[in-house]
Amino acid sequence: MIPQVHKQGSSTFGLLKYLYGKGTCEEHIDPHLVASFDGMAPDPGRDPGATKRDLQQLLDQPLHLLEPDQRPEKHVWHLSVRNAAEDRILSDEEWGQIARRMVAATGIDPGDGAGCRWAAVRHADDHIHIIATLVREDGRRPNHHRSGKRAQAEARLLEVEYGLQRVNPGDGTAAKRPTSAERHKAERQGRERTAREELRETVRRAVAGVQSEGEFFDRLVAAGVLVEKRVAPSGDLLGYKVALTDDLNKDGEPVFYPGSKLAPDLSLPRIRERWSGNAAGDGSDTDRSAGSARVTPSTARRQATSASWQAVLIIDQGDDGQIAALIAAGGEMLDALAKTSAAHTRRELRDAAWAFERASRSHIRAERGHDRALRQAARDLVYGGPALGRGEDGATTAMLIDMAIFFVLAAAHWHGKKEHAQQAAAARQAAEHLRAAYQAAAPMYLGPMYQRGRNLSQPLQRKQTAHLRRAVPELAEQVLAEPGWYALAATLADVERAGHDPATLLAEAAERRELDTAASISDVLVWRLRRMADLPADASTAPEHTAAAPTATRGPAKRPANRKERPAKSR
Repeated sequence: MIPQVHKQGSSTFGLLKYLYGKGTCEEHIDPHLVASFDGMAPDPGRDPGATKRDLQQLLDQPLHLLEPDQRPEKHVWHLSVRNAAEDRILSDEEWGQIARRMVAATGIDPGDGAGCRWAAVRHADDHIHIIATLVREDGRRPNHHRSGKRAQAEARLLEVEYGLQRVNPGDGTAAKRPTSAERHKAERQGRERTAREELRETVRRAVAGVQSEGEFFDRLVAAGVLVEKRVAPSGDLLGYKVALTDDLNKDGEPVFYPGSKLAPDLSLPRIRERWSGNAAGDGSDTDRSAGSARVTPSTARRQATSASWQAVLIIDQGDDGQIAALIAAGGEMLDALAKTSAAHTRRELRDAAWAFERASRSHIRAERGHDRALRQAARDLVYGGPALGRGEDGATTAMLIDMAIFFVLAAAHWHGKKEHAQQAAAARQAAEHLRAAYQAAAPMYLGPMYQRGRNLSQPLQRKQTAHLRRAVPELAEQVLAEPGWYALAATLADVERAGHDPATLLAEAAERRELDTAASISDVLVWRLRRMADLPADASTAPEHTAAAPTATRGPAKRPANRKERPAKSR
């Protein structure tokens, strides 16, 4: 259940005209009252003898208790309450009860016999609108301070009592939702997202890994958005605002949004905090591509994988301030990965970064400096450029996505422990998108490894099985039953050719973090081993490969008939 307090207005009749009208975006069906302050208000929807003007005059009568110069101009209070699409359809009586609970909780009509006059109108199955006059029967103004938060708290109780979808409680750190007018405008213009949301994504991508104000604004201009800076008389930069070139108001002028109105962490002071942990410490305009322009896409992805790995270990055991900084920097890394991804993974990675944005903020203050490696990884991804969807670039992308799944699940677990419900849910949603991206990216690289493992001689297969049983005896049978075992066997052979002890390295890879959340333990160990042994991620460049790679649409070959099926786990 989503209650939303709208801007206060000055025309009771104007709002009633909308509520009882045909609707501007969605059709209004059978508009009618479900409740009112005294239960006897005229209903222009179902009473032929009642008019909207009658209802307006009744609601506005308390205004006449005040002298004309004492009447508030913005006297119209408006609350909408909407259920989820999955919820059952409530009766008029139930919506009436909900309306009475809402006006009591918000202070509009607290039940003292002298509250504000109000009416609840229903013109759709899933929501109602409550209109009230912000003058009480005794001429005083109501105590409706923080009415939005009070309505949200009441909604959480009503969800339980009425068996409705339960919404995770917020903590005030979420980005501002687009208004209904912004959503309707986006629909008319055929936009997938509102201008506010497009700009938020653009600014977040511009921030990923930046080290100075100059670099940040250069990226915004390169992204094609309009930028205006707010400068103090002293010449100091105070803030900024951005607009899309094709999002215009009724006068044909661009609609600008300050960074703080896009998201709490996109104001200029909050952005400056990100580079406060730089080695230089001052965020000065250094060479903006130094140390990054020469990084290849595959190298950038390997480094991002290593940085994510170290971050996961700290999230498991670190201090809250460190963890908050790492999770925020992880959001930058996902933004950079989505920006530079190949076509077949782009959509899911973009959706993963979009979902994780909510998980990157909480009331726990980030201790900057601990996030330097992840922010540098985001920077390298940006300056490394777009990755091809094949070869080492594509394989290291699959490697990074595999590690990113563990990272966002670690973030979800931490947020869950801190009772950050919305952030934990957002991180889990991001993990689902990352899983889908992994399924699009990995098979074309695991397939050749699988085939190479199948083509190993029987003595070599037995040797790799022995390494597995010695390194991870508690996991050996499960791994041997997985279709990815042969890819792991081929990787163990590559590890040995590279001069490492396969069993020792495998034990280290398995011990670094639990594997219970892995859909395929074999896949996880393959990528960990190839990264730890500095092996090519693309099997076609591995030494002594003997099998041709299968097509990208095929996964690993069919599971051997003598291998026992085991239910897959979700990572």
